[in-house]
Amino acid sequence: MQEIMEIEEDIVIVGGGIAGLTTALGLHRLGLRSLVLESSEGLRIAGFALTLWANAWRALDAVGIGNSLREHYPLITRLQVTSSVSGVTSEIEPPDKQGRGYEGRCVRRKELLETLERELPHGTIRYSSKVVSIEDMGYHKLLHLVDGSTLKTKVLIGCDGVNSSVAKWLGLQKPVYSGRSAMRGFVQYPDGHGFQPRFHVYFEGGIRYGYLPCDDKCLYWFCTFNSSLQHDEDMQENPAKMKQFVLSKISHLPQRAAAVVELTELDSISCAPLKLRLPWNLLLGNISKGNVCVAGDALHPMTPDIGQGGCSALEDSVVLARCLAEALLKKPRNVIQNEEEEYVRIEKGLEKFAKERRWRSFSLISAAYVVGFIQETDGKVMRFLREKFLSRFTASSVWKMADFHCGELNISGSD
Repeated sequence: MQEIMEIEEDIVIVGGGIAGLTTALGLHRLGLRSLVLESSEGLRIAGFALTLWANAWRALDAVGIGNSLREHYPLITRLQVTSSVSGVTSEIEPPDKQGRGYEGRCVRRKELLETLERELPHGTIRYSSKVVSIEDMGYHKLLHLVDGSTLKTKVLIGCDGVNSSVAKWLGLQKPVYSGRSAMRGFVQYPDGHGFQPRFHVYFEGGIRYGYLPCDDKCLYWFCTFNSSLQHDEDMQENPAKMKQFVLSKISHLPQRAAAVVELTELDSISCAPLKLRLPWNLLLGNISKGNVCVAGDALHPMTPDIGQGGCSALEDSVVLARCLAEALLKKPRNVIQNEEEEYVRIEKGLEKFAKERRWRSFSLISAAYVVGFIQETDGKVMRFLREKFLSRFTASSVWKMADFHCGELNISGSD
């Protein structure tokens, strides 16, 4: 046991999802080694695909993998919104489609994670490593893992998702259930699907169904709806039931739109409740404390209505890597005489990260909730407003929240 407890890492990241791997890569680009603890046996690829907007691509460019991903995915050219009740369709082009202000592509989650993994030094990710408890140990944190091993670290970063153990340790209140759920699917067309690179969305009676191409042979689709946790639990155990549920809700849509779900294999369908952290909990709670912080879904779980969950995780990662590197590498580095001074630098670096991300996270969670409420609330008045005015408002909210730059990874005054 004594030998195990002597294992020490400077920086430990809990969670090998988008935020965890991108943070590790950002630190690596700046010359800092980290260890990522992932509880599963391999890369977590649940969710199939995600839409990455301009802010996400800026973050991917900052860590050096943007161009390698861009070449595989077409630019989304417009948003096509249809009311299933009235049949009214609005085609909304994004602003500055050819400029720096817009970029949207649907990316396979598996390829994004594999690309991040390839860029990391061998041994950065330790799989089957679930953290069961966190303990203070002077200027370090002691992590107890489910296999009985123990790690000591100078910096602890929680990127361990919605049900984060690190967020719990920080005292952040648990995310709450939104009263809505999402089914997601991924379908492949060996001979090509023939759809234009557009984001197709349909609304009716509290249901939002949409799909968009990843490339010329693959489509990602989603269906969000008002639900209950018990309903979700029943659905999660039965993919055939999930598929039938979605088909029953979209049976009146054009055959081509419904065929997207009909052609989806059962192992390519998932269902999950939509949770969010109440925005004011971010303003009042601890995003960081001492040498511990959280990022990604562990920080700001949100509903998917503006497509910013993964995008904002990428933003977090770049900002966090930069703040931590500035704290540890910025001149004069030789003034770090002992563990206490190093701890103070780490604490200030994480406080800077928290300051940069607190209001941004608050805004994203709030915007996503409001847009979701507008999109899925039923009733004649809301339906009329949505068709006449609010579809463009919700689209502009997506573009506006995506028009953000997390900055570069460069730090000034480093050795």
